Amino acid sequence: MGMKLAAMMAVLMLAMAGAFKWYYDSSQARITTLTENNAKLETAIKINEDSIKLLRQDAERQAKLTQQLQTDLQKAEQYGDELRSTLQKHNLTALAQRKPGLIEKRMQNATNKLWDDLRGITDPNGVQPADAGTQSNNSN
Repeated sequence: MGMKLAAMMAVLMLAMAGAFKWYYDSSQARITTLTENNAKLETAIKINEDSIKLLRQDAERQAKLTQQLQTDLQKAEQYGDELRSTLQKHNLTALAQRKPGLIEKRMQNATNKLWDDLRGITDPNGVQPADAGTQSNNSN
């Protein structure tokens, strides 16, 4: 009977050792998987934080640009109001009938300047000198 009991104890100890080995191996595998997942999550968190920071910077830049555009719009509207007021004060049709040479010369100079400005803005080679080209840029 003593041998039987010793054999049963040995089998029981081997079974417990096997169960412990299985538990240890599965725990180590789970720890490795969790560690890898944690590293991936930390990387994702870092990327998200960087993205949020970039979005905030873009939002701040957009807010500044919007404010600048609003200021420029107000200035342009004010200039437009001043220009309309000036034009209402002067009857250009009557003035052109009385002094056609004066009005024609000023209108042509203003038109030339406008064409030069547009050419300077759109010319890929840079701004052309003021004396370049013909006197009359009005091809209508």
